[in-house]
Amino acid sequence: MSEAPRAPGGPRGQGGQGSRRSPGEQPCYAALDLGTNNCRLLVATPSPRGFRVVEAYSRIVRLGEGLSQTGQLSDAAMERSMAALKVCAEKIRRRKAIRVKAVATQACRGAANGTEFVRRVAEETGLRLQIITPREEAQLSVAGCMSLFDREADAALVVDVGGGSTELSWVDLRGGGLDAKPRQFEAWKLPIRAWLSIPIGVVTLAERFPEGERADDGWFRAMVEEVKSRISAFPHAAPMRKTFDAGRAHMVGTSGAITSLAGLHLGLPRYDRNVVDGLWMQRSDCEAAAGRLLQLTAKERALEPCIGADRADLVLAGAAILQAVQELWPCSRVRVADRGLREGLLMSLMSDRQKRPRRRRRGGAGSARTVNA
Repeated sequence: MSEAPRAPGGPRGQGGQGSRRSPGEQPCYAALDLGTNNCRLLVATPSPRGFRVVEAYSRIVRLGEGLSQTGQLSDAAMERSMAALKVCAEKIRRRKAIRVKAVATQACRGAANGTEFVRRVAEETGLRLQIITPREEAQLSVAGCMSLFDREADAALVVDVGGGSTELSWVDLRGGGLDAKPRQFEAWKLPIRAWLSIPIGVVTLAERFPEGERADDGWFRAMVEEVKSRISAFPHAAPMRKTFDAGRAHMVGTSGAITSLAGLHLGLPRYDRNVVDGLWMQRSDCEAAAGRLLQLTAKERALEPCIGADRADLVLAGAAILQAVQELWPCSRVRVADRGLREGLLMSLMSDRQKRPRRRRRGGAGSARTVNA
């Protein structure tokens, strides 16, 4: 991954008036993820065991709304996203972030006007979005979830359900690269034995299968089968099949839809990240939560405190994606992650800071986060 752009601001990225840090003030780093459905920002400072989040921001923008039908980002979707990005840029300036990684994923990858929108974002906000590949997206999502792996298991399947795509990463928990010190972390060294990205997320699946007046089992089953058809033919994870069949693997699910299912399962009166992040659910818990949602109309789902109006029409698509993966790669346990790509970006940023250019010497070679919130 290329070096991150400096934070938006003056001519040197930090050079505007009022952007200097006070002596002894901890440096801040910022990670921004513009996805198909959400715009998310984390600002954090380094800590001995990883990093400490000082500001978080998330807004549902639906950048990819209608993209599957038109191939273009719509004007309304771009305006919603631009408004959120301007808020992010201001927060980054106010926090005086010394380095920023701002990435865009499937919506900008797949839209004919995606790169044009990225240029507009740079002009209007100073944020230089990098459109990352599905492979980079998978690596960063795994990196952000590392501290949630059960190291007593032999393998984990990380399922990152986005708005426009879903990334699956099969991780060898007995492989190297998971125990690197925070400042020595490198995403490409993670023991990901296979990974798959399918161009189906909660937005694209919901648009492909309109709900109608009321959800029913047949409609939900059609979504599950559509996702299974995209995953079942993937051959490269086959060497890990015996580990899963023997019950020595677990799943990690990261997405707004999955955290919403977890909140519903717990019956929370309001969403609480501290309770949801890291929660273990049984496969039967996930299926029961999906079944409960199928009994509700979209308006009734909107009244659920851990779903709300913004996700009411998308949460069942997310449940269908999760169920499809569970049917193809059965695991009794799923760990819920309210973390992922942004945390991986921060780890990469802070690790990059420690690297120094190699210096040539005569006669020899040059010298050479785990989130705990």
